[in-house]
Amino acid sequence: MTKPARVVRAGNTPTTHPQGKPHRDRHPVRRSLLRILLPALLTAAIVLPLTGAARPAIPAPPPATLATPLTPAALTSAYEANRKNATEAARMAAAHGDTHRASADRALAAPSRHLLAFDGRGSGQATEVIGDLTHARDIAVLVPGSDTTLDTYPRFHRAAASLYTALTHRRTESRTPASTVAVIAWLGYETPATVSTTVTTTTRADEAAPRLRAFVRGLRTAAPAGAHLTLLCHSYGSVVCGRAAPGLAADDIALVGSPGTGAGSATALHTRARVWAARGTADWVAHVPHVRTGLFGTGTTVGFGTDPVSAAFGARVFDAAGADHSGYFTPGSASLANLARITLGETSEVTRA
Repeated sequence: MTKPARVVRAGNTPTTHPQGKPHRDRHPVRRSLLRILLPALLTAAIVLPLTGAARPAIPAPPPATLATPLTPAALTSAYEANRKNATEAARMAAAHGDTHRASADRALAAPSRHLLAFDGRGSGQATEVIGDLTHARDIAVLVPGSDTTLDTYPRFHRAAASLYTALTHRRTESRTPASTVAVIAWLGYETPATVSTTVTTTTRADEAAPRLRAFVRGLRTAAPAGAHLTLLCHSYGSVVCGRAAPGLAADDIALVGSPGTGAGSATALHTRARVWAARGTADWVAHVPHVRTGLFGTGTTVGFGTDPVSAAFGARVFDAAGADHSGYFTPGSASLANLARITLGETSEVTRA
């Protein structure tokens, strides 16, 4: 006589297979996240546009008109023009009653800041140089992820400054002039909000990609010929770098805390650059489902595909130790040390995961 299959109540594991054989859900975290994510996205699609519309726009002047192409001789005048623009943006924001934005603008207008670009309108955009770009032999361009605006720019600037300190320290140890390195904080696109529908699609990245490619092309005219150029792409910024990768004039691309790039593999990025990837053990992005699927027949694709630190993706995976999602540029961390080595072209010294 056949022994009847054991019946397990819904919600328990293991569940009963149709043939009576128990099996375990191989992707419980993925299924749980999808169940939570979809309602949240639908709510965000309705609520966020309403809350955003309720906040008055922050007034600011249009961006300064700069000479093109950007040459080494034009850098000083570009820095001065953008600082002047940021000063006016601070005055207008203060008159509007937005003291937080006025403070952020005023900080960027300081004589010590070197802005290649500045736009104080809306959520704001800025591109800042740390170091001497005209003599830099090794240049890192940082591409930020979600929720990076002029209001939160100090956090982004700290990451860039931490990298610059790590780079100059390594140069000092190797008895190479520290003036041969530069870090550029590129907030050149409207980043998505962490809680929004846009953060789950490539839409903002597709809009940003041609801007990033154009910026890197222009950077090549302002920097010394043959300079080693690395893109360090964090979180949603790695989606931007992935979409910009074909034809991007970079030597290395490093993806940290990446939810995916929109491509199935490093080869599918169609770039001549070396592709690196890392994720810290405390980074919540590890639990994001690595899927890519159409959304309700709208033509919009949700998700970013293959996990960049997986063997299937094929990137050079390096050690980020216990970094959390915001900790890749923490001073003294394994991830920051490796990002500095990649920026300096010291590929043999990068510790692999």
